[in-house]
Amino acid sequence: MIFREKQVFVRKKYTAVKIGKASTREVLLLLLLLGDFKFCFSFHRQHPRWGASNTALARWLPAAYEDGLSQPRGWDPSVRYNGFPLPSVREVTRKIIHAPNEAVTEDSLYSDIIMVWGQYIDHDISFTPQSTSRTTFLSGMECQMTCEKQNPCFPIKVTTNDTLSAGMDCLPFYRSSPACGTGDRAILFGNTSVLNTRQQINGLTSFLDASTVYGSTPAVENKLRNLTSKEGLLRVNLKYNDNHREYLPFTDQIPSPCAQDSSASGGERVECFLAGDSRSSEVTSLAAMHTLWLREHNRLARALKRINGHWSAETVYQETRKIVGALHQIITLRDYIPKIIGPDAFNLYIGLYTGYDPTMNPTVSNVFSTAAFRFGHATIQPIVRRLNAQYLDDPELPNLHLHQVFFSPWRLIKEGGLDPLIRGLLAHPAKLQVQDQLLNEELTEKLFVLSNNGSLDLSSLNLQRGRDHGLPGYNEWREFCGLPKLENHADLNTVITNPNVTEKIMELYHNPNNIDVWLGGLMEDFLPGARTGPLFACIIGKQMKALRDGDRFWWENDDVFTEAQKQELKKHSLSRVICDNTGISEVPADAFQLGKFPQDFKHCNNIPGMNLEAWQEFYQEGNL
Repeated sequence: MIFREKQVFVRKKYTAVKIGKASTREVLLLLLLLGDFKFCFSFHRQHPRWGASNTALARWLPAAYEDGLSQPRGWDPSVRYNGFPLPSVREVTRKIIHAPNEAVTEDSLYSDIIMVWGQYIDHDISFTPQSTSRTTFLSGMECQMTCEKQNPCFPIKVTTNDTLSAGMDCLPFYRSSPACGTGDRAILFGNTSVLNTRQQINGLTSFLDASTVYGSTPAVENKLRNLTSKEGLLRVNLKYNDNHREYLPFTDQIPSPCAQDSSASGGERVECFLAGDSRSSEVTSLAAMHTLWLREHNRLARALKRINGHWSAETVYQETRKIVGALHQIITLRDYIPKIIGPDAFNLYIGLYTGYDPTMNPTVSNVFSTAAFRFGHATIQPIVRRLNAQYLDDPELPNLHLHQVFFSPWRLIKEGGLDPLIRGLLAHPAKLQVQDQLLNEELTEKLFVLSNNGSLDLSSLNLQRGRDHGLPGYNEWREFCGLPKLENHADLNTVITNPNVTEKIMELYHNPNNIDVWLGGLMEDFLPGARTGPLFACIIGKQMKALRDGDRFWWENDDVFTEAQKQELKKHSLSRVICDNTGISEVPADAFQLGKFPQDFKHCNNIPGMNLEAWQEFYQEGNL
């Protein structure tokens, strides 16, 4: 097996894959470290690694590690920052971020589905794998059983009376896997005198390309496809259906780690769903969104095959995938992002589309995926509602607390299917991100993840992850965005107008330069017409522009679609997708806009959609 000085390319219809020059030794080390051989998918001709899966997240500012190489801020308790130690992230959660479930201010403008779309799109463009090791590298101690800071364990310190601690002085935390050749592993890759700062991996393609539906690797894509179908369909669940509509297939891992219905008869299991992203079963609302797009793919594929009977299954599949990817891009940039960052920031950071820019690197940045786009955690309602056809509470489907739907796909299948859940998302408001009501107790006290035995705290995980990834502090990112640096408590009061909150922040951090970027960005007063403050609007805006302008296959770019096809794509919306793939007959014109039923809802007959005749090909037998 000779790899020396070889460059390997794999080309597909819409993708190009590159593995750069590598010696046999380097390839073997890669195989040992990664456990398998992963291709990196990218769309760029001159820079094949830009936006590719399994490459490092982009650094917009140099990493801020305690040792300059790999050690997170807060690792060594004796290290001082502007004269003070950094506070424990759990202390920040309990004193500043945590709010009881009852303390919820509801959003007067936007429905709960805006929160779901944010999570869904986040899972299209970024996934940072954690260390595959569950034990410390040096002593072999389980991270769940030790409070010692030893890679890959970076435990979160807690107080003795903390209900989450299960008798320990810490909560377990696993560091993100470093990109090969960075941080602690740099010694394996040549020159030991050169410091190669630890970087983190994005396991997905950065592009808005509906990888939530199709996956980010050929292996996952092939698992998701129905390869025996002549219509280019995706696989569906063969055991269950939703009033004759499709569900996602179950994962091949049986038994899967998903929760089960405790009242189910012996042996009857509902496994985790299989989708383009591995997190599809995290909560029922996310599983519902994945299911909607599975159905939309199959609906479009069947329709395209009807009007183009001569198309092969592969052609139908690829053309459908292209349309679904375009709809993800349209709904995100046209309908979602302007509501999040506001019209002024949208015009400043994104603006009108002027075509593909080959100098624009579309790679998702570390600060976007680890901090800015996690603003959505402060918009999550603690209660899940299911509604009947009249958009009223259904006595057979009572409200659930969020922790009751973590990794519980059985609730979708056995408790009414998609329709009641989506009605609840459409007709109820999102939680408003309020400075003294950021994350509710469902997330700070009852978070359940499959890799952990007990409950966790999402807020503390976010703050610890920012330190793990070496994100510079809040003030450095304000400077990056051209915003004034905040030197003292009075300055902080100019961007966070709740004095009780700024007092608590200064009590814990002592200096604005010490504030973690996720906390600082989350706390800022909203921009006009936005659901974020100036810092996160800047980071999200810059990232979205990079994803749009740096994508050679962006839907508006020349030669991706015909002009007639573009005009049809523009007519489509998330509301139309809901109409076409559920039994729901009345929806808001804009699914993200909160309205009252029935006066603010429209019948699906009055919700515009695409005419697929723009994709019809006139075929004459014998013609090439």
